[in-house]
Amino acid sequence: MDKSARIEKAYKLAAEKYAELGVDTEMAMKRLGEIPISVHCWQGDDVGGFENPGVGLSGGIQATGNYPGKARSADELRADLKKMYSFIPGNHRLSLHAIYLEADKKVPRNEIRPEHFKNWVEWAKQNNLGLDFNPTLFSHPYADDGFTLSHKDASIRKFWIEHCICTREIAAYFGKETGTPGVNNIWIPDGYKDIPVDRYSPRLRLMESLDEILKTDYDKRYLLDAVESKLFGIGSESYVTGSHEFYMMYAVKKNILLTLDTGHFHPTETISAKLSAALLFLNEILLHVSRPVRWDSDHVVIFENELTEIALEIVRNGFEKRVHIGLDFFDASINRLAAWIIGTRNMQKALMYALLEPTQKLTDYENQGDYTSRIALLEELKAMPWQAVWDYFCHINNVPVGTDWMQTVKEYEKEVLSKR
Repeated sequence: MDKSARIEKAYKLAAEKYAELGVDTEMAMKRLGEIPISVHCWQGDDVGGFENPGVGLSGGIQATGNYPGKARSADELRADLKKMYSFIPGNHRLSLHAIYLEADKKVPRNEIRPEHFKNWVEWAKQNNLGLDFNPTLFSHPYADDGFTLSHKDASIRKFWIEHCICTREIAAYFGKETGTPGVNNIWIPDGYKDIPVDRYSPRLRLMESLDEILKTDYDKRYLLDAVESKLFGIGSESYVTGSHEFYMMYAVKKNILLTLDTGHFHPTETISAKLSAALLFLNEILLHVSRPVRWDSDHVVIFENELTEIALEIVRNGFEKRVHIGLDFFDASINRLAAWIIGTRNMQKALMYALLEPTQKLTDYENQGDYTSRIALLEELKAMPWQAVWDYFCHINNVPVGTDWMQTVKEYEKEVLSKR
């Protein structure tokens, strides 16, 4: 029996087993195919961008490792991305940072315009990708002292306000060109290394800066604004201006997206526990899925409990259209293409696992107070053949099953990446 026949046979058996629980595997695969993942471009070049080639990261951002073959130009990065997407079933998105612009001469960040990203837009359209955007408020002289939108210096604050205004225009351009809203996510590194006396004033300045940035209204068919909090960062270990409480309240006040990053909270906090609470008060949120190891270290996403809990919370409540799933990790210690593939496919695997849950049956047990049956079924589901359904989903979408993609990636490394 060849591999295709084995995959199909395993799927048929799995489908029958899930049907006994009232789960339609065909519907689960259909729903998975309709959930886009916004893949981050910066895994491909360690968050370097093309503004100042060779200049290192600064401003609370750090990529560790020196694996060979990182992209050195937009063309190389697009080639790597295209190869990566060929291993990912379904239609997805790409998230860009402002430093990935293309221009004949150096462009100040407060002067970037849609034309500096026209190549990305044309490429995205050719590859059926939606586009998201991020202002880059780090790796710049005006961020060297750890403050940007909450800076005491009004001229520096003005520079970053203008930069973010530009990025909103560019994200809206993405939305118009691709036919799907561009999410523009604002994250800042602002904060103090040691304990401050005045916590209030920086947050007041941040609020005023954001108000100025968001002054222009855009059609939500083209642009969705998002703001991202953080617990602490490099150089802001004791105080972060843009805390979770600040942005949560600001997002509710302005009716914009709140960004929840899996590495931006206390170790005992989980994003999965926050989704249903946040979506009672917000129309939509943005996820940045990474893997913290002791801190916000942005490791490659693996298939672990919290990832499946996030997926379950999204699927159980029908939040697929209200939660924008994006990835955010940058590992320079392994093959960057493989990192993308592993992380993205694991996010999809978690969603597949969630889509195969007999949620109504479990909810009925819960509503009846039959907690014994609830835990018994939840535990049994962990041993169900969801992997056979995932393999079949890959198979019918003409992407490699299991680890079959690894040999192709190794060949690509030998023929392309190793020569950079």
